[in-house]
Amino acid sequence: MTSSEVARRAGVSQSAVSRTFTPGASISPKTRAKVMDAAKELGYRPNAIARSLITNRSRIIAVVMAYLENLFYPDVLEELGRLLAKENYRLLLFTGQMDRDSDPVFDQLMQYRVDGIILASTTLSSHLSEECATAGIPVVLFNRTTERDAVSSVTTSNREGGRRIAEFLLAGGHKRFGYISGIESSSTNRDRFAGYREALAAAGHDDIVVGVGNYNRTEAEVAVRQMLGRSDRPDAIFVANDHMAVAVMDVARYEFGLNIPEDLSIVGYDDVGPARWTSYGITTMSQPLKRMVEATVGMLMGQIASGEIEAEHRILNGELVVRTSARLPKTGIVEADGRRIYKPSKA
Repeated sequence: MTSSEVARRAGVSQSAVSRTFTPGASISPKTRAKVMDAAKELGYRPNAIARSLITNRSRIIAVVMAYLENLFYPDVLEELGRLLAKENYRLLLFTGQMDRDSDPVFDQLMQYRVDGIILASTTLSSHLSEECATAGIPVVLFNRTTERDAVSSVTTSNREGGRRIAEFLLAGGHKRFGYISGIESSSTNRDRFAGYREALAAAGHDDIVVGVGNYNRTEAEVAVRQMLGRSDRPDAIFVANDHMAVAVMDVARYEFGLNIPEDLSIVGYDDVGPARWTSYGITTMSQPLKRMVEATVGMLMGQIASGEIEAEHRILNGELVVRTSARLPKTGIVEADGRRIYKPSKA
């Protein structure tokens, strides 16, 4: 079934059929109704692939992720899909592997006529994202950064987040500190740990017990078992994201019999669903997911519309949401939008 057959059945021009199925195109309500009735009778559906050959736009945005186990990213996908649909774009998801470089996915996505790419995988190399940008395809890094300036990025102030967590734990009177890392080479992990380490060092605490969790629940469990098995085990642990923090809390409670937060304080990062569950109540650095997605989509749409790829880097601020998994400082906690936030007077 072709558009010309629909045009004949409706008694209109073929261009009228094309405008009917082009969002935002000018078409009278009467003509549109005639075209839609004819299309329904004939069982016609426009061919998006054929249209992309004409317009040179597929209206598809590729999203690359490798970590859907972490509930932060399904939430990101939902919000991306919603905002892209408002722009009449569709999302095409590519998934990589956490345990190896995700570059093979890049070869696959280049076979599609995507109009833009959002990279939310910590394991996809910056080199290939730059190659893609060089090829003229707009690219935005989501929740990660690169030391090079070839592509745009949207992230939160991870260094400041790590620093705020350290200040919160210090204000709560903790003396021995641990850190369960994500993928050590990732920009988000490096920045979170750097801020945490710097604030603790400024207060005279240079000896941080570090375990590597690689953003993986099982590896986080192994790391915290080793950490809590020490004679000088930490009394406070910053975990690089909430997904691992849940595992850390389970091990501390059910394998070591520790009371949280009386025996051990745990702070996470992201503010995903389980962090808000009463049984966990994780104190965590909340990432402004909606604002991050809005910034990402806005950058991408701007570059697609202008045809110019000019790198832009957006860093948004998060908030330290206080719940029940960590000992509370005497001051600095305020109520905001129905949540308790750690916001010392100097901040």
